Amino acid sequence: MSPEKMVMMANQLASFLKTQTGGGQAEEVAADINDCCEPRMRSQLIRYAAMGEPGLHPLVQRAMRSVRAPADG
Repeated sequence: MSPEKMVMMANQLASFLKTQTGGGQAEEVAADINDCCEPRMRSQLIRYAAMGEPGLHPLVQRAMRSVRAPADG
């Protein structure tokens, strides 16, 4: 998946979840990424965020602390 598409999808998720009441939106973003993204996409997103690449919604940036790296890398 292209980095642009991956960032767009993660940011759309964050934009939706930031409107939810209560706290824990970053944890919800991380949970959705962990549950719904295939391992290759999670690995790519983790690498992208670690490199400090631009464009990630602040909520996605916070969520990345809780995104699980796939077992194979």
